[in-house]
Amino acid sequence: MGLEELEQQDYFSIGDVKRITGVPEYSVRYWESEFGLIRPVRLPSGHRRYSKADVYTILKIKDLIYKHKLTLEGAKKQLGKYQFTLGTSSSPRTDVKLLTEIKEALANLLKE
Repeated sequence: MGLEELEQQDYFSIGDVKRITGVPEYSVRYWESEFGLIRPVRLPSGHRRYSKADVYTILKIKDLIYKHKLTLEGAKKQLGKYQFTLGTSSSPRTDVKLLTEIKEALANLLKE
């Protein structure tokens, strides 16, 4: 499963997230509780369903921790900047542009 399939689905199981991101399931669950930015939908059965935004957030966290060698606290600070920027933008178009740039950067990471 790659970015092509990521664009074709709206929600993903934790196994799908593992295949797309290369991040172990236990790390995904830990980052979910640690960062507070990953919010999967819980099915009545208790299973998690991750949105595209959740998957992109996981890829960004992975990039910050593994490629940029940040600690969890450093990654939280960096992601806090993105969250602040997205939350206080003067126009929705700015948000879309920023998200598009992030998406392109993540796509380039997956190609490497």
